[in-house]
Amino acid sequence: MAQGKPERRGLGRGLSALMADVDAGPAVAPSAPRKAEQVIDIARIKPNPDQPRRTFTEEALAELTASIKEKGIIQPMILRVNPRDPDGYEIVAGERRWRAAQRAQLHEVPAIVRELDDTEVLELAIIENIQRADLNAVEEAAGYRQLMDRFGHTQEKLAEALGKSRSHIANLLRLLNLPEPVLDMVRGGELSAGHARALVTSEEAETLAREIVKKGLSVRQTEALAKGPKAPKSLPDNVTPMKDADTRHLEQDLSATLGMKVSIDHKPGQESGSITVRYKDLTQLDEVCRRLSVTLGAGEV
Repeated sequence: MAQGKPERRGLGRGLSALMADVDAGPAVAPSAPRKAEQVIDIARIKPNPDQPRRTFTEEALAELTASIKEKGIIQPMILRVNPRDPDGYEIVAGERRWRAAQRAQLHEVPAIVRELDDTEVLELAIIENIQRADLNAVEEAAGYRQLMDRFGHTQEKLAEALGKSRSHIANLLRLLNLPEPVLDMVRGGELSAGHARALVTSEEAETLAREIVKKGLSVRQTEALAKGPKAPKSLPDNVTPMKDADTRHLEQDLSATLGMKVSIDHKPGQESGSITVRYKDLTQLDEVCRRLSVTLGAGEV
């Protein structure tokens, strides 16, 4: 492998175009192939030996196999020419579909063949796992961390390319600071991401996590427990309570996104709260109104 790092494409260019193939839903009937789609002999296809996700649950494969038997493979796989076998292909995205197609005894599968190097294949495999697999919060966070550490992507670029909010990515990444036994509880479904997030700043995260699981506490109860017995029940009206780390990070994310000062007022133990956006002139006010209009309009589509 060359010592110098190759120039980064970034998620905003070539990979985004490829992701359009991965993300596109069945806009047309399965019998009408999309542009560049081919039908490939399943015997010529091999899995990617560097696939970052090695576990495929029996239940999920059985469900997908049944669906393929009934409807066929609606969305094509993404392949590249196998670098170890010029007459074959290697899976870039869609290994679960390939495994299920074998179980369904299909001889051919629809696929899109792309020219990709090893780095791009691994990068896209991680992204496809994040986008499509039924990941728990820790697995999703680990995927983001891989993309950032191995490929130099920022939270902002990931958020833009993957259709996630930056705060969503930042909050999940903070979970990776928890002790491994707590992360195992999240992986096993004993703790939700909300439970785990409340424990991120606690020095007794593992002990509290076991108590939460044992007592079946809610997220709100977990938040109160994580604050500890020394936390005051209430504060005088003229005293501003300290905000937790997640609230401060969210304020920073929103402020950076809007380019304006954002303040979040959320009292512990309550569901409701308020968000204050401070604008310095009418131009900024117009910008806030425009962004809200665009967001609301997009939600109605």
